[in-house]
Amino acid sequence: MEIVYVYVKKRSEFGKQCNFSDRQAELNIDIPPNPELSSLYVERNPVDTGIQCSASMSEHEANTERFEMESCGVNHIEGGWPKDVNPQELEQTIRFRKKVEKDENYINAVMQLGSIMEHCIKQNNAIDIYEEYFDDEEGVEVTEEAPSAKTINVFRDPQEIKRTATHLSWHPDGNKKLAVAYSCLNFQRAPVGMSHESYIWDLENPNRPEIALKPSSPLVTLEYNPKDSHVLLGGCYNGQIACWDTRKGSLVAELSTIEFSHRDPVYGTIWLQSKTGTECFSASTDGQPTKFMVGTEQGIVISCNRKAKTSAEKIVCTFSGHHGPIYALQRNPFYPKNFLTVGDWTARIWSEDSRESSIMWTRYHMAYLSDGAWSPVRPAVFFTTKMDGTLDIWDLVFKQCDPALSLKVCDEALFCLRVQDTGCLIACGSQLGTTTLLEVSSSLSTLQRNEKNIASSIFERETRREKILEARHREMRLKEKGKAEGKDDEQKDEEMALNLEELVAKAEEEFFEVIFSELKRKEVEALRKSPKPKKPSVETEDVEDLLEENAGEEEEAGEQAGEEREEDVSP
Repeated sequence: MEIVYVYVKKRSEFGKQCNFSDRQAELNIDIPPNPELSSLYVERNPVDTGIQCSASMSEHEANTERFEMESCGVNHIEGGWPKDVNPQELEQTIRFRKKVEKDENYINAVMQLGSIMEHCIKQNNAIDIYEEYFDDEEGVEVTEEAPSAKTINVFRDPQEIKRTATHLSWHPDGNKKLAVAYSCLNFQRAPVGMSHESYIWDLENPNRPEIALKPSSPLVTLEYNPKDSHVLLGGCYNGQIACWDTRKGSLVAELSTIEFSHRDPVYGTIWLQSKTGTECFSASTDGQPTKFMVGTEQGIVISCNRKAKTSAEKIVCTFSGHHGPIYALQRNPFYPKNFLTVGDWTARIWSEDSRESSIMWTRYHMAYLSDGAWSPVRPAVFFTTKMDGTLDIWDLVFKQCDPALSLKVCDEALFCLRVQDTGCLIACGSQLGTTTLLEVSSSLSTLQRNEKNIASSIFERETRREKILEARHREMRLKEKGKAEGKDDEQKDEEMALNLEELVAKAEEEFFEVIFSELKRKEVEALRKSPKPKKPSVETEDVEDLLEENAGEEEEAGEQAGEEREEDVSP
């Protein structure tokens, strides 16, 4: 049905109609200038004003036809059977099918349809009608661009007493904000008057923080709630867990009681994937880790099961390989069976299938490593920070022995890093509270062609290699154990005799070295004391006699020392 509306409006309401025509110029009024009137006005020079011939006026109307859509379903039931055949009875249907199959018309129809079907099958075999010619899921081609990064912004601690940026967290919606936790982790060395505030920064305004979070104790860790961007979870230095709602201001909204808090600083907090979005984990060095997998101060990774019923089942397995505390532990977002640890002077990649040693590791650096994280978009890329202020970007597809890109971010030690969800931006926190925002090149933030398969093959290959080496080591240890148990007393006596002979020979050698050095020293002193003649004071024959005498003395001294040594060593 068509709807028509007639708009009625008087012509006078549109304004005076403009009628244009060609005619000669005419003078309507002529006012000559009056110099006396100038004293009544103040001259303004220059004068700028905007003018327009007439006001803009327009009026229009549009009316579209309404189109209503309705979704409905169709219930398909088995039909086409004759009235005298019950489709529910198996015998009747079989009898009817046999009768139809003997009909000549049925045979001709099947033969005709068979030829058509055969033609379609041959076409499908020749051309894949389901082929996707523009599939973007595999990512772009490998770019020739060299890995690079540039500094976007720097967020400095506004307090006069500088503190360490201990943890970073990106805003879950759009990543336009960055939450930074500030604290001093030196035991009982916090400066007097140090502020407890942590801040939320807007990436476009590095001059001043957007919101200041005011806890009762300095924050060591700070995490955004992925389901509610207004809620943040913080772990305090005194072991308490604090929660903020930015809609309510800077003060703490919820705080755990002292009785049910940690006894040491809370070094890690994460939100759990639950229906309510209010469950979280916390970890500390007081022996209460509630995480699934934690790194200890002794360099051991412990895999835990929080749903275990007994204490023995809570610790599933352990991984040991670092010589000091583990400062970072993160699973690969594409292959959760492989995880990254950062501790002492190396970063190591582990596999849950190989528990005795890591499958890959970096070389030992001169500076201590402080943090590490995987790239959220590339499975073969991870980042590490060092105490000399350097950020290393590793690309296992490009090279495995050295980092693909190493950047000197600042002069002080880098303490933490956090990668944006898109993989383009990296935030690094330093010891003096400076947070540096870096943007990496597209080659480091874009999934490369066939990278997932390459990374998977690398991890599987190294895992198999470690399993072979572990089996070989176990076999060698069993053989050594069997040899040690099978040694008899004669072999032990022979070893003792050999060791005794070696000790005697070594003692004789040291004794003769002392004698020769003493004789040489006496000769040098004698040469210094004697005057410097024009010609040598000792002829060649005298020198030979002197050497023969020294050799005789050395032989006598050696024989005498050997007799004394034999007397000392003999049982």
